[in-house]
Amino acid sequence: MKSLFATLILLGTLGLSGVALSQEVLTEVAPMAEAVVSTAPVAEAPAAAPVPNKGDTTWMMVSTLLVILMIVPGVALFYGGLVRAKNMLSVLTQVMAIFCLISILWAVYGYSLAFGDGGGLNWMIGDLSKMFLAGITPDSTAATFTDGVVIPELVFVAFQLTFAAITVALIVGGLAERVKFSALMVFGALWFTFSYLPITHMVWATGGYLFEHGDLDFAGGTVVHINAGIAALVGAIVLGKRIGFGRDAMPPHSLPMTMIGASLLWVGWFGFNAGSNLEATGGAALAFINTILATAAAGMAWMIAEWMLRGKPSMLGIASGVVAGLVVVTPAAGLVGPMGAIVLGAIAGVVCLWGVSGLKKAMGYDDSLDVFGIHGIGGIIGAIGTGIFVSPALGGVGVDGYSMGGQVMTQATGVLITIVWSGVVSFVLFKLIDMTMGLRVPEEQEREGLDTASHGERAYNL
Repeated sequence: MKSLFATLILLGTLGLSGVALSQEVLTEVAPMAEAVVSTAPVAEAPAAAPVPNKGDTTWMMVSTLLVILMIVPGVALFYGGLVRAKNMLSVLTQVMAIFCLISILWAVYGYSLAFGDGGGLNWMIGDLSKMFLAGITPDSTAATFTDGVVIPELVFVAFQLTFAAITVALIVGGLAERVKFSALMVFGALWFTFSYLPITHMVWATGGYLFEHGDLDFAGGTVVHINAGIAALVGAIVLGKRIGFGRDAMPPHSLPMTMIGASLLWVGWFGFNAGSNLEATGGAALAFINTILATAAAGMAWMIAEWMLRGKPSMLGIASGVVAGLVVVTPAAGLVGPMGAIVLGAIAGVVCLWGVSGLKKAMGYDDSLDVFGIHGIGGIIGAIGTGIFVSPALGGVGVDGYSMGGQVMTQATGVLITIVWSGVVSFVLFKLIDMTMGLRVPEEQEREGLDTASHGERAYNL
């Protein structure tokens, strides 16, 4: 027992000595540790990835839906009401089929070529790095116009998809009542690839030629309206006139349908214009009010001018004026003041009326539903007018280094490039298709009507 107690006492003594020794060591080491900590570089925490703004994301999804409303049923009904009853169903089918076709092509390669980095060709076109939407996930983001503010990239992809689809669908109006359905589908795919995508990249993508030179196109005056308007004009000339054009009466078969279509276009256009702000901010509000005012001014101007010239104001006239106003304000929507928008609308209402009557008659082409007269001419007025009315002195938002003369020249350059590019591409494609598979339906099918000849159905069974 004595030996056991002795052992325990010895171990306790050693333990206490160890504690004392440890305290001495810590006392000497602590200052050294503090010095090391104080002089060591502090690692910075990685910057958090920007989180999409829920309000902006919601607005952009709603805007995308509104643009789809513009296409089907908006454009479809607007065009469908303007053709003869025997061709009503063909126009509806063409517009819906184009929407489906371009949606797929946009996801496969269109988005990548429109907004990708094309390297040495980046001034004109993007690359295929995002082909099949490769690398785009629900967590991918796209920047808006405010630093640090983002939306999901998939929402941006969907929004821009609708712009591509409606641009190709607009061309239908110039070819209506005599174009072969298969030829139209082939042309739509090729024109989308070789005209729409390069113009979109040049105007809206970083590195694009017109983008880098300061061209202003808020929502698609050049990209959508001039681009489609020129293609429709070229197509109408290459196809030739409808049988009986200029001799037989070809009145619209359902103006109520056209009025419904025009109304749907006006509603959907708020997504088109205000959505192009990419954020639910004051910029979107400016585009929103301008889309009301310019459209109203154009509708009234067309109506009054027609009333003075022909003695009666027509529903078709005011509906056409409304569309002209929507077109002219598109490139200017978020850039000009409300009074500037009214002036642009009033000018477009009168000039586009001349475009679908005086100019069309003088040149003798058969643009069936006046795509060039409204979209082409209205887009040109809007693009040039944006360079004028963006001036802060005229109520516009202004741009860095702005001079009216310089900006107008930049806008005119964008207009000219779009006209030439779309015109050449369209002519080559129409000619190639005509030589290989034929553009136009046979005469007997045209007389019968494309509803039954091309689709085996009738819009109306009376």
